[in-house]
Amino acid sequence: MNIIDKSWEIQEKIEERFKGLGKGKYGRVLKMSRKPTGEEYRRTMMLAGLGVILIGLLGFGIYWASKLVRP
Repeated sequence: MNIIDKSWEIQEKIEERFKGLGKGKYGRVLKMSRKPTGEEYRRTMMLAGLGVILIGLLGFGIYWASKLVRP
């Protein structure tokens, strides 16, 4: 078997695996999904950033409190 035949087999396996992608459990979700607008993306990034900052502040507060209790 040469390399061309092997590559065709691999290509057919990949196509067969993704053939039913639009059907089944996740098909409806994929059909309804869309690219977010710039405003949606900006808002999502701001909320995610705010969450990271809040979790960091909480961790720092716990660290600071542990240093005060047990120096």
